[in-house]
Amino acid sequence: MGAPKKSSAARVSEDSDELVRVPLQAILLADSFTTKFRPITLERPKVLLPLVNVPMIDYTLTWLESAGVEEVFVFCCAHSKQVISYLEESEWFSQPNFAVTTIESHNSVSAGDALRLIYERNVIHGDFVLISGDTISNMSLTEALREHKERKKKDSNAVMTMVIKRSKPNPAIHQSRLGTDELFVAIDPDTKQLLYYEDKADNSKGILHLEKSLLSDNPSLSLHHDKQDCYIDICSPEVLSLFTDNFDYQHLRRHFVKGLLVDDLMGYKIFVHEIHSDYAARIDNFRSYDTVSKDIIHRWTYPLVPDVMNFGNTATKLERQGMYRASEISQSQSAVIGPFTAIGFGTKIGNHSKILSSVIGEGCNIGSNVHIEGCYIFNHVTIEDGCILRNAIVCDGVTMKSGAVLEPGVILSFKVVVGQEFVVPRYSQVSLLQQPVEEDSDEELEYADSTSAMTSKVDNSDVEDTSQVLDTHFQSSSELGVGGDGYIWSKCEGGHEEEWRHSVAPIPADKISEAMKIMEDELELTHDGSILPPSGELKPDSNDSEDDDNEDSRDDYFEKEVEATFLRAVNENIQEDHLILEVNSLKLSYNKLAADCAGAVFYAMMKYALDSARSSAGSLIQNVKSVLTKWKNVLTPYLTDIDDQIEVILKFEEMCSESVREFAPLFSTILHLMYDEEIVEEDAILRWDDEKRDADESDKVFVNQAQAMIEWLRHAEEEDGDEEEEE
Repeated sequence: MGAPKKSSAARVSEDSDELVRVPLQAILLADSFTTKFRPITLERPKVLLPLVNVPMIDYTLTWLESAGVEEVFVFCCAHSKQVISYLEESEWFSQPNFAVTTIESHNSVSAGDALRLIYERNVIHGDFVLISGDTISNMSLTEALREHKERKKKDSNAVMTMVIKRSKPNPAIHQSRLGTDELFVAIDPDTKQLLYYEDKADNSKGILHLEKSLLSDNPSLSLHHDKQDCYIDICSPEVLSLFTDNFDYQHLRRHFVKGLLVDDLMGYKIFVHEIHSDYAARIDNFRSYDTVSKDIIHRWTYPLVPDVMNFGNTATKLERQGMYRASEISQSQSAVIGPFTAIGFGTKIGNHSKILSSVIGEGCNIGSNVHIEGCYIFNHVTIEDGCILRNAIVCDGVTMKSGAVLEPGVILSFKVVVGQEFVVPRYSQVSLLQQPVEEDSDEELEYADSTSAMTSKVDNSDVEDTSQVLDTHFQSSSELGVGGDGYIWSKCEGGHEEEWRHSVAPIPADKISEAMKIMEDELELTHDGSILPPSGELKPDSNDSEDDDNEDSRDDYFEKEVEATFLRAVNENIQEDHLILEVNSLKLSYNKLAADCAGAVFYAMMKYALDSARSSAGSLIQNVKSVLTKWKNVLTPYLTDIDDQIEVILKFEEMCSESVREFAPLFSTILHLMYDEEIVEEDAILRWDDEKRDADESDKVFVNQAQAMIEWLRHAEEEDGDEEEEE
């Protein structure tokens, strides 16, 4: 990692007479104060869990360094010794111009407690970035810092700037793709001041209660439920003193942000900075862990991607179709590694095993005839012959005996042993530790002693080798079949209904259908004007030009998500009906037309044919024919109109311009294949030709190439017309 450039992010004291330069500082909370990653976080802090084979905290620190932060205070609570030990042994303590200091506490039970302790230490001397160690971003801080400083000069009460972005909603669960609850915010579109903040977790009925004064005092207020809180805050030093003055402030959003918004006496203000093409997301639960992992593999987070984030043995090379491989991997020739997969250092893969859309850690031993898809396998895991794993998380040191099966949504914590041919039921959470006999009354206050509610009270935060706890205090369990070792935890309150929302398992098809029906009903209401538009705005947004600027990036997101969905269907043998359902889900999410879906699906099909072809033109044509024949039923529902079919031809022209060497010489041949497979009709081809007649010659390259076919179609059309006249 190179030394960051400091000129754009360094803070200069607002006192122009003194011109005292204050380095940009950050507070990184290495504890999320939640229970959502149990049972894993009973043994290891979330910030040290591998995210595409790199500990989460490394992503956060890498971004802070690249964004111009010069001094970071890492606040450690649960498992503090593990975090401190990891940082001391890493490269972070020796980086030039980037100081990392740890602050340890065994008494903090909330983010509020953490910030009060940092205030007492008197280490923050200016504006600072507040972030948790489970946040991934590649955004530039320059503009957000500038806005924050300028506002503070004009108004000393402007103490915080929150980073937000437009969310990519998942219609299947009416919440974001990160598995977090739907967020309602009110923003002044002119000043960007935050006026209202509430998530569905605090408002289960989804009914907004806006004070009349809020509406009367802010005539240009815009209400949104399509924004995502990135949990990246730029704060003035006053924020720390506000926590010290009010001990009711525990949770950053639920207490502090909402508290300031309703406090008329102090008059403190919070503003927002919206990012568009940049990436930012917090890993809040297992579904967001799955989503962010996929985003990293699909390179939305660049430069925070596997082949750049080379820490220790994670040095990785990118291959075709999003496959990442570390060194010293032993793979049988008969083993199959699918697209969008990462394989860690020193892993061995046996005969006829198949790994699809998964992340495999280092030093794993995978036997023969093993099927793994949609999984996250940590380090030094042993999977014996004939095992099947689908959409599961498997922690370090786990052993799966031959023929064992993990159903979707399973979490296996450290060193669990699954017995021979034992089937672990979907959504099961399994640990060598027994389930706590009591749950915390508030899930946001998890820490204190993470094992205090267990049958054996052990201060796990001070034990560096958690195997000492396991070996000393718990007997072997046979809940996982013959030779198995581990406890299957009982279902959480709400059972399966809640589990699927925050799981790495695919969303159940019935939930997708149910939610899509609700969305369609809402869209119908929207069209007759009886409810708020989807954006939730109470007045036309003044940033239409800005929205236009970001439409291209939304199109890119849509096309890439369709492509990833199609590739997953190909590699996981997903049925056509389910694939169409998923594309329809994306169609609603992005507010796209049938023609957009047709173009995106066709692009994904052709890209797949190209990526899996050998170098010869004949091989590519054969691939295209095979793909069109097998998957045309997914494409044709979006081609009911001639205009939609023309859109597909135009999309193919675009692809030929991009892949001049591969596709361009074969344009007319593949167009004929599309006609033979009834993907495009005669009328669509002829109208496409008509529309090109007055175009520039540079825009007629492919229509000229297809003239022989077009003349043949016109001749056939004339003959049909003559026959009809004779009759």
